[in-house]
Amino acid sequence: MTSDRLPSARARLLTAADRVLFDRGIRATPVDDLLREAHVSAASLYTHFGSKESLVAEALRVRLTDWRAVWDAHVLAADDDRGRLTAVFDALASYQREAHHPSRWCAFLATATELPDASGVIGDLLAEDSALLTDRLLRLSRPLAGARATDLADEVLLAYSGTLASFLRGSPRSPIETGRRLAQAAIRTHTGG
Repeated sequence: MTSDRLPSARARLLTAADRVLFDRGIRATPVDDLLREAHVSAASLYTHFGSKESLVAEALRVRLTDWRAVWDAHVLAADDDRGRLTAVFDALASYQREAHHPSRWCAFLATATELPDASGVIGDLLAEDSALLTDRLLRLSRPLAGARATDLADEVLLAYSGTLASFLRGSPRSPIETGRRLAQAAIRTHTGG
């Protein structure tokens, strides 16, 4: 491949960050490993992002934008209120299948686990991801469960979070389908059918 066909240094840094930080760990991954993975110099990292933390933040921002777009598309494609609520599982399957961002599980949960007291941009992005999930699941639960919408949204969120954690364990064999079944059971419980 000729150099004029290589992605930009910025794009290579984001790809490298996405590929290694959320699997190996943000703190456990030295900057030198990121630079080697991206085939760039330290000057490129600092020119484009200013710091490793800013690179992490931008990688999370890109993931959140991509995830929101995939989930939006699946919500819009759903035929009914049940389908719109469980579209989070369709979106997750699509997101993984299309390998938007390769990792063993959720970059946001990985970051929140590793940096539980994150502040600044990273903390804001973690909060934005959480708000997207909780607010949207609550909004999508209301037509189905009315006054019990909060309970339904919480149960679907728990099924979704368990699905993400199951990727690390390697069990059950089909975490997305299992999570979807749990969400559908919660819908039946809160709607009486």
